[in-house]
Amino acid sequence: MELTLLGTGTPEGLPRPGCPCAACAVSLGPRSRTATSLLVDGALLLDLTPGAVLAGARAGHSLAGVRQVLLTHPHDGPPVELPPGLPAAGRVPDGRELAVISGHRVRAVPMDAPGTGYEVTGPDGSRLLYLPPGGAPAGTDRGVGQRPYDMVLADVLGRPEALVRLRASGAAGPTTDVIAVHLDHDTPPGRELERRCAAAGARAVPDGTTVTVGEYHAVPDLPRRTLVLGGARSGKSFEAERRLAGFPEVVYVATGGSRDNDAEWAARIGLHRERRPGSWRTVETCELVPLLVEGGPPLLIDCLALWLTDAMDRAGAWDDAVWAGQGQKELRERVAELVAAVRTTRRTVVAVSNEVGSGIVPASASGRRFRDELGRLNNAVAAECEHVLMVVAGQAVVLKE
Repeated sequence: MELTLLGTGTPEGLPRPGCPCAACAVSLGPRSRTATSLLVDGALLLDLTPGAVLAGARAGHSLAGVRQVLLTHPHDGPPVELPPGLPAAGRVPDGRELAVISGHRVRAVPMDAPGTGYEVTGPDGSRLLYLPPGGAPAGTDRGVGQRPYDMVLADVLGRPEALVRLRASGAAGPTTDVIAVHLDHDTPPGRELERRCAAAGARAVPDGTTVTVGEYHAVPDLPRRTLVLGGARSGKSFEAERRLAGFPEVVYVATGGSRDNDAEWAARIGLHRERRPGSWRTVETCELVPLLVEGGPPLLIDCLALWLTDAMDRAGAWDDAVWAGQGQKELRERVAELVAAVRTTRRTVVAVSNEVGSGIVPASASGRRFRDELGRLNNAVAAECEHVLMVVAGQAVVLKE
């Protein structure tokens, strides 16, 4: 089954008309995207968009052989003029199946938002799933013994939970080719788009690309160990969460714990919890080594700076006399144990830590001690990670890959 992506953007296209944002300003030429529309084997058109005939011609395809036009979502604005010779566009009711004269079978998949998803089975038996903008499957039921889709086209960046549901049910597997469509100006084009797609196990392609359903395309795997550094309110936690947003299960390890009668701290924790997917499990602990040693779903550790605070508390390392005695030795042993666990872990791990020491020198000896020990901890953990990022003003800078 051959698929041509006539467009890969949101219904508004990219750049959005009249939008002054930075992403739209650089979405020119090959980086521009029209509304998502798919041409399957030259016979089935999924979503009729303005300029579909011209887009097909640019991709080297005629729409003269189209036998069925299906819509996935309501189209705002003036009606799209139907090109001469094309059949009238329609939508298939949820759960119903349509047989196309070309030999394709189309099943309408219910969504959790307005719109319809389409499962298309080609004459050769290959299968793809196409989801509307902002949509995720309302259920995860599959036929008994049904193999995973060969290809999934979805709003990967806008609705990562769609992939979560498909992967959790087995509808999307390790060999499923996931292509991001309905791309908007929330993600800058170019390398940042590629990085975010790769973190979700997906890829983005330019408008006019023709792909073969069932043909394997390697996507960079998420590195097994990632360290995300950044200053206060830099966006480092959000970046770490985004890197695991496409996983069905994640254990979120909160090292900060709770603080009695501290309303501001409780508000901070509440904002973090509201941002996490409902399928994630939260564990509040500083005992990281057992979690790293045992198997299981990916770990998101937030954050190592708070872990170090707890470790220094336990070692009495804030006190100069204790530090000069056994405190330094105890803390270094605890750090070495953690670093060794990071080195040998089999789990996917994304750890967050503060980058400190670039500004004012702390006035107290204990403050300088914490700064120095956190710098050493970040160095040691980074050395054991395949991937290290620095987040500055919400922008992720790759330090190691």
